[in-house]
Amino acid sequence: MKNTQKIVAILILFVAIYSCSAKKDSVISRNFHAITTKYNVLFNGKEAFKKGIEEINTNYKDDWFKRLPIEPIEFEEDKIVLSTLNNGPGAGFGGAKEEDKKELTTFEKAEEKAVKAIQKHGMNIDGIERNRQIDDAYLLLGKSRYYAQRFIPAIEAFNYVIANYPQADLIAETKIWRAKANTRNDNEETAIEAMKLLLVVRDTLEASLPDNIKEQAHTALAMAYVKSDSMQNAKKHLKLATRTLKNRDQAARNLFVLGQMYSNENQKDSAFYIFNKLANFRKAPYKYKIHANIELAKNFSKDSLSTTLLERMHKLIKNRDNRPYLDELYYQTAVLQQNNDSIKLAFENYNNSLRALNGSDKQKTFTYEKLGDLYFKDSEYQYASSYYDSVLQVSVDSVDRRIRRIKRKHKNLASLIKYEEVVTLNDSIVKIASLSKDEQKQFFEEYIENLKKADEEAAQLRLNQIAFGNASLGLQSSNKSGWYFYSNQSLSFGKTEFQKIWGDRKLEDDWRWSEKATIGSNSVKDSAQVSKTNLRYDLDAYLSTIPTKLETIDSLKVDRNQALYELGLIYKEQFKNINLARLRLERVASLQPKKELILPINWHLYQIYNNLGDTEKAEKYKNIILTKYADTKFAQVILNPNKKVEEEVTVSEVEKEYKKMYYLYKTNKFEEVISKIDEFVATVPNSNLIPKFELLKAYAIGKFKDKQAYKIALDFVAVSYGNTEEGKKAKAIIKQLEK
Repeated sequence: MKNTQKIVAILILFVAIYSCSAKKDSVISRNFHAITTKYNVLFNGKEAFKKGIEEINTNYKDDWFKRLPIEPIEFEEDKIVLSTLNNGPGAGFGGAKEEDKKELTTFEKAEEKAVKAIQKHGMNIDGIERNRQIDDAYLLLGKSRYYAQRFIPAIEAFNYVIANYPQADLIAETKIWRAKANTRNDNEETAIEAMKLLLVVRDTLEASLPDNIKEQAHTALAMAYVKSDSMQNAKKHLKLATRTLKNRDQAARNLFVLGQMYSNENQKDSAFYIFNKLANFRKAPYKYKIHANIELAKNFSKDSLSTTLLERMHKLIKNRDNRPYLDELYYQTAVLQQNNDSIKLAFENYNNSLRALNGSDKQKTFTYEKLGDLYFKDSEYQYASSYYDSVLQVSVDSVDRRIRRIKRKHKNLASLIKYEEVVTLNDSIVKIASLSKDEQKQFFEEYIENLKKADEEAAQLRLNQIAFGNASLGLQSSNKSGWYFYSNQSLSFGKTEFQKIWGDRKLEDDWRWSEKATIGSNSVKDSAQVSKTNLRYDLDAYLSTIPTKLETIDSLKVDRNQALYELGLIYKEQFKNINLARLRLERVASLQPKKELILPINWHLYQIYNNLGDTEKAEKYKNIILTKYADTKFAQVILNPNKKVEEEVTVSEVEKEYKKMYYLYKTNKFEEVISKIDEFVATVPNSNLIPKFELLKAYAIGKFKDKQAYKIALDFVAVSYGNTEEGKKAKAIIKQLEK
């Protein structure tokens, strides 16, 4: 009896298994495989896919200073992964060898589950798929491949769904994903055509598409139009995609990108409206909402909104949840204050932005640049240069056009700062050298006292900081007392600071005297150390550095005067700061400069006062040039300021003429070169190539005239075209001639 029951049970089990076979088209089999696919394999695959999307939205680092991509993902360029295994119709899937297996990503896990669902639960009988869940599996397969940057196999999977399940509920979604894959595969025209057909034919002539599908379709169309650089169409479809806001992550991103597009086109009102809509979108991820508020402060067009936006910025700063965004919030607050001419408050908040914890390096480059620009505007060029240098130190994107512009600006400031330092240093030395011995001694005694005081305050500050740190950590310490000498760290620091300043001393009276700084066998070494460290406080060391020889002092004055002259040229030509140029040139004119500088100084001051409209002072320098330097080119320019241009000549023609004259120069026809240059330059006074002609003329003069004539010709090039390469070459040659 028992054996009979076992046999019956086994037969029933075999019948059940046979009836559930994927090869048999029965109600039981279809339902069994459909339920197993949906609630087991496919469920796990969809969960892995969902987790992958969440990871993308959470971990993707957006560059908020650039227009965001519509999808928060970056694919490697030129990476196309083809399907190597093709075990199903258009599916391109198969098993992997055991030794090739590795830990899968979330999207690879999703793909694996989709493949398993198709392979184990597919019921393709007589060319018809009987498992109603397999189309979902193919869609999941294609989507997983899309995020794995396997666009061609993804398109194969989408095409299989479209060809074999034309009436499926997910057919519209599949077409959208295929369009996105085509866009990523540089077939944006195909994607645009497919999406237009879906939105026009399916949505108008057939059943209306659900809102979430319309959002996806318009987003896919916007992506394709961005890829094809059709921004107007991209904006149109982003607007249509943001009418319903069903998918909160993608909807928020679409709004932000749309606002950025309007902002880049300087459509401030439209940008403000979009960013305000995003800021008020309750379900939007917080990172979009906070940056929407920041963008509002960038895109307001009415001055009356400035105060309201400042109040909003202050509220956001006070909110502790916004600590990760403090660097951006402080920066934008400072920009608003700067626009309102509240420069002091702007400085404060720019510095707050720099001090914000976890501030991004890119934000720091903008903040440093703003501070540098403020100092530059106030003619504080040394401070400006230090901030521009900070931009270059922090920045990692040397290709960026903005960074290249700052690098050029910093380079231009470098020579200015060098000359300013020469003027300051030489002025100080010359001034001290002109004092009496007693005055020099008194000056350095006061300097040393101030130095000691500053060193002691700095050392005490560091000790206090260490003591404070120990006190904050000492609540759990075994040392109950907070006395200085109970702290090993403070004691060690104090000892090091003492030895750094005073060396190794015996415990005795008058220990401060340098001859007392000897202990035991190390006396010579310690004495040398003390002698070295005490130079900062050694009066004789300072007095010995004061130059006494007249030749040395005169050399310092010459270098200072040359630096003042160069500064005048830099302020006038490069930075267009006429007032500072005037001050430097007038000062060097009053300091008895070497005679080679007198003519160019008077020429530049004449031009400066002419531009300022001060005819009286301009006339003064004009008369000096006409009376003392009547035979120079400068006098000729003054006498013929409005010489008519006989004919306009194109750049290419000017270049041809230069080549002809250069050929004459190479064939040693120097006098002919000079006469032809004088004749030709008069016809093209506004050409950018004139410095090249003038330098060639100077070279020709140097070949058959004396050194003085050569130097005068070079002086004209160096003074008139100081900022050009030709002007710099002329200056370098003059320096060689003066040696």
